[in-house]
Amino acid sequence: MLSHLFVVAAVCFLDDRSRVLTVRKRDTAAFMLPGGKLEPGEDAAAAALREVHEEIGVRLRAADLTELGRWTAAAANEPDAGVAATVYTASLPAPPVAAREIAELRWMHPAHDGADVAPLLRDHVFPALAG
Repeated sequence: MLSHLFVVAAVCFLDDRSRVLTVRKRDTAAFMLPGGKLEPGEDAAAAALREVHEEIGVRLRAADLTELGRWTAAAANEPDAGVAATVYTASLPAPPVAAREIAELRWMHPAHDGADVAPLLRDHVFPALAG
């Protein structure tokens, strides 16, 4: 049973080889989409825009986002917690740069099934992109 459910938003960026941009936060092992928790009074789209700018230095507008899906999954970095996520797709308008708590960026193909992938990405986003 999950002790807490975090409400999050994330953005999925694809390159010309159908790879997904993933990020790994400092002192963690799992790669995930750029994104994070909603702040009080913030909707999912606004959180996605804010988090992408904070984490990878990319500025997007709400009109740039297309909703891919909404899913619930185990949290990658918080034991006994889950995430209720709204995931968007968008075109990447500028090269991403790891910022703030982001230790590493990695382009990953949706067929990747390694243990270093967050459950939301592995169980929901990658299958949605493949289907």
